[in-house]
Amino acid sequence: MAGMHLLLSGIVGSVAYGLAGPDSDVDRIGVFAAPTVAFHGLHPPRESVVTTEPDVTLHEAGKYCRLALSGNPTATELMWLPDDCYETRTEFGERLIAIRSAFLSAPRVRDAYLGYASQQFRKLTSRDSSVGGRRRSAKHARHLARLLHQGRVLYATGVLEIRLADPEWFRAFGERVANGALAEAEALVAAAERDFDRIRTPLPDRPDEATVERWLLDVRAAHLPATHS
Repeated sequence: MAGMHLLLSGIVGSVAYGLAGPDSDVDRIGVFAAPTVAFHGLHPPRESVVTTEPDVTLHEAGKYCRLALSGNPTATELMWLPDDCYETRTEFGERLIAIRSAFLSAPRVRDAYLGYASQQFRKLTSRDSSVGGRRRSAKHARHLARLLHQGRVLYATGVLEIRLADPEWFRAFGERVANGALAEAEALVAAAERDFDRIRTPLPDRPDEATVERWLLDVRAAHLPATHS
């Protein structure tokens, strides 16, 4: 995209979590700034650019902020990656990482992580019996368990754990569910719902939108055309 300025990007997904296998894809996500004047023309810039082979998702800064403020797990994790997973870190990217807690709020974290985990459970209940279906089922189960774990830790501590401390547990759980232990996945969701109800979270009721907006307005100002006296 002409005029696009990449602000922050990195490797997310199974590689970042420590769950990657020999056949795992490498997923990347990033935030870019489009020229500010482009938003005032007849054809505003695209808000997202998605490619496959390689798997890359790039969000324009404004859309990225909206996604992260909503608690979207994939968008949120970009700001919490281990250092070795980042591939682009500009000054604005560093500032975004520095204000990552401003995007968090208790109800949105709870709803987002439980909601995305529930999507994985629904995929499990509609799985087919083919070899490919079994492999997909194991993957959905791993993601379900990972989302519930990350969501609970984030809700309890205000810190998002990206690289899992015990990836083997998640792999084994995925295999058990793919082999038919669907009740174990259902029980895990129910336990997470109870945990969210009992945890005393340090997260605020609402995100700090003023801090996020200052960052976004600074991005917009920095991508105005240069003025000439």
